Parts: sequence; C-alpha cells; structure tokens
Amino acid sequence: MPELADPLRLPCGATLPNRIAKAAMTEGLAAADDQANERHARLYRRWASGGVGLSITGNVMVDRRWLERPGNVVIEDRQGWAALAAWAKAGTAAGNHLWMQISHPGRQCSKMSSSQPVSASTEGLDLLGLFARPRALTGAEIQDVIQRFATTAAIARETGFTGVQVHSAHGYLLAQFLSPVTNKREDEWGGPLENRARLLLEIVRATRRAVGDDFPVGVKLNSADFQKGGFDLPDCVQVARWLAEEKIDLLEVSGGTYEQPKLFGYEGRAETAAEPQRASTRRREAYFLDYAREIRAAYPLPMMVTGGFRTRAAMAEALAADELDVVGLGRPVCIDPDLPGRLAAGTVEAATPPPSLRFGQSRWAGPASPLMLMKFMNVQGEMAWYYRQILRLADGLPPDPSISIGAALAAHARDELRLSRARGRHG
Repeated sequence: MPELADPLRLPCGATLPNRIAKAAMTEGLAAADDQANERHARLYRRWASGGVGLSITGNVMVDRRWLERPGNVVIEDRQGWAALAAWAKAGTAAGNHLWMQISHPGRQCSKMSSSQPVSASTEGLDLLGLFARPRALTGAEIQDVIQRFATTAAIARETGFTGVQVHSAHGYLLAQFLSPVTNKREDEWGGPLENRARLLLEIVRATRRAVGDDFPVGVKLNSADFQKGGFDLPDCVQVARWLAEEKIDLLEVSGGTYEQPKLFGYEGRAETAAEPQRASTRRREAYFLDYAREIRAAYPLPMMVTGGFRTRAAMAEALAADELDVVGLGRPVCIDPDLPGRLAAGTVEAATPPPSLRFGQSRWAGPASPLMLMKFMNVQGEMAWYYRQILRLADGLPPDPSISIGAALAAHARDELRLSRARGRHG
C-alpha cells in the first residue's frame, strides 16, 4: 500500500514527490495592481521548504472585473510575468510541485469587489446583503470565460508553475453552472446535467490544448452543494466520469458554498440545507472522504481529499484503503508550515491544534448560534485568523497563535476595505 512519503506518478507523466498537498487557500497578497509580488514568493518558498509534495495556490482570477476578494492575483495577459516566474521558482525550490488554481467567482463576488457580478442565471446570494444580485452571462461572454481560463493556464506553464487546477467547487462560477439552484438557463449551458457541466468540460479541454498533454491539469469539484435541489453526489459521480474521460491528472473532492460552508466544518442555513452531515463523516476526520470513496468506486482516477485531516493515522488509513491518492492540508500548514515533511517522515503524529476560535462560549455567541449574524461572524473570524497567519508567513515571520479572533477579523476588514479603495483608484 502507498505511504505518505511515496511518490505519485500522474497520468500526464509528471510525478509528485510525496502524497501530501498544501491545498488552495486564498492569500490576499496582491496590491492594487492585482499582480503577484515578493510576498507570494516568500510564502510559497516557506511552504516548499516544509516538505509538501504539491502546493496549490489560492484563487488566481481570470478577469479583473470580478474577484473572490481584494488581494487576488489576476492574470489577463502577460503583465507581471517576472513576478509570476519568481513565485513559481520559489514555490518549487524543494523539488515539489506548485500548481496554479484558476478561478472565476461568479456571483460570489462581494460588493467590495464588484457591484455587478455575473453568474449562470440571476439567482442572488442571500448572505447579509453583502453580495449584489448577478446578471446572467451571455453566450459570447461564456466563450470569453473559457478562453480566459486557457490563457491563464498557458501563462502558468510559461512562468514555471508545474500544473494548474481548475476551480469548480465552493459555489464559484463553474459550480454555479453545475448547480440547478443557480443555473436556470434554457440554452445549451443549462437544463440537464450534461449542459450544466458543459462550461467545466469546455474549460478543461481548452486548458489542455493550451498547456499540452505532458502538463498536469487538475479539477476541484464539489461532492455536493448540500443545498436543497442543488448539485448532489450522483451528479458529482457523473461529472467525475466525464472528467476521467478528459484524462485529468488529479480530482480534488470538496463541498459546500458560501451559504453552506461545509468546507470549514460548519452548517449553513437550515432552511436551504439538503441534509444533515453524515454520521460517519462526523466520526471521521475528513469531511468529504465518504463522498470521495463513492466517486472513486464508480470512476477510479487520481484523487485528492481536503478538509479535516489532522492525524497521521487517519491519513495513512485513507491511503491504505485506497480511498485517495493525495491528502490535502490547508489550515494546519498555516500554523505549522513544516508539518507535511514531518508527517511524511513519521516524526509527528498529528497537526498542532489551534486555539479556541469563537466569539464566546455560549450557544448564542459561538459558531453553532441560531443567529445567522453570529454564525457568519464566527466563520469569518476564524477565516481571518488564518489569513493573519498567512500574512505573517508571507512577511517572513513565524505564526502567532496568540492573535484573538476579534482582532483578526477587525484587521482583516480594515485591510479589505483599504485594498478595495486602492483598487478603485488604480482603475
């Protein structure tokens, strides 16, 4: 059976040096020009030195008009080529892979980034008034999106990244096309699943043409949206089949949206939830491993699972059971960037647990609060706490677990507002 330290040969011929990946986490390090800089290089050099086999960047946007958050890197052309090359060189300094995650937020583009988001249809995002109602993309605009993904992928290869990952999860644009909740179109891009999956598959094909057959192309896909009437596990299994036919190199299984943030281990709005969390998933560390097992049983292809892994024993068990090929780690490497190497070497048995990250001990103040505002504040505060650790690593500083969740959220909100205003002035 494979072990964490074993290499993995991908269908395209490339080889990952071990089975541990730093999963994509949005960095927010770009300035008002939306370009990569020395902080990206410093951050990913640090993660490379920690022994990870594969690092995947956070959302790299294909269109400056629509960002997942201020601070995203945007690649529309070859501007900033040297900084991208420096980032790629630093991120592969230890002989590991660095893949660029390519993304479009669609309707999950806050008012701070754009007051006129786009999506498959006009279904709005009901989340405390932070997101404007989108308009539906035209057919010509959809073709433009496909070309933008391919252009960004080609530049990734040119600048030294060793692979790309197409982001089709977590409620971003490609996931919006996949889900019946957000895709109400009646043309060739909507209706039956084969039409709703058309955008993802066309992007995968265009990306493969842009980068060649010997360059890794991965996809991040929701196992389910966990929303009533949404993209579900049978849909995911069918899309995985189509992706296998396209000979993608690595399928990362995740799940959830902004409204149902299962990727963070939280329950979202009860009135829109499709089902409670599976009991077996609650007992296990990895949130999406049950779903990944069913997908893999139907259509075996190289698979990565991210979300919840904390102990070496659970990772080794999943590998030994042939439930996955790559273990994805996100938040644990923000507070212990050397964790992947130590896990692979067997010198540590578990990730360092973070401090208690919640606004209060009562039911009303914590992440399970029945008040949507408090639930949202806890989710955002926890995210902000990890953002502060990423910023420290990017500045060459060690993580600081003593930062409070309140201070982290306040600093994050201040930085987002400042950068949003600077982007507006930058034009």
